[in-house]
Amino acid sequence: MNLPISLTLLRIFFVPLLVVLLLTKGRNMDLWAVGVFLLAAVTDLLDGYFARKRGQITTLGMLLDPIADKLLISAAFISLVELHLVPAWMVVIIVGREFAVSGLRAIASAEGFALEASELGKTKMVFQVVAITVLVLERRYPTVHPSGEVLLWVVVVFALASAVQYFWSFWKKLDVRVKRRASRPLVVLRVGEKQEEEKDVAAQ
Repeated sequence: MNLPISLTLLRIFFVPLLVVLLLTKGRNMDLWAVGVFLLAAVTDLLDGYFARKRGQITTLGMLLDPIADKLLISAAFISLVELHLVPAWMVVIIVGREFAVSGLRAIASAEGFALEASELGKTKMVFQVVAITVLVLERRYPTVHPSGEVLLWVVVVFALASAVQYFWSFWKKLDVRVKRRASRPLVVLRVGEKQEEEKDVAAQ
């Protein structure tokens, strides 16, 4: 197991710890939760950096990395709904988008092509990290509440915009593949011709 995959797995292992810290009432639990969340977010940057620098980009890593990101973000937002810090309908949009894009990537992989991470998707991830951090600290610092609301709306907008971009990219690539398949010449051999061809091959 290489270093990038180890960092990705570490991010996945941080998810239950983050949920426990967010939902447990106690002194400085919110600060511990923010610390664990930011540490997990940093591993997202490091695994990609080390994978490119060391030439350790693998299929497993490409599959696990988006899963780890979605688990982390989804767990954090759902926990914030439980704490009544975020409207449930917004989280439904954000988490629903994550599952929709994951399903789209799976279909694309089955069709033989990949959907690369878009700039909108990367920007969305940055805003999600900042928004979650601000929202968790809202109970300790009420003055950041307006900033948290604005950031949450920005996340929703970027989530929808990046989803549209992914679906558009998927349909364009799928359309190209369908046209290529349709343009291939179709060779039909009659039964007698097929048998003669097999005899000629055998004679050679």
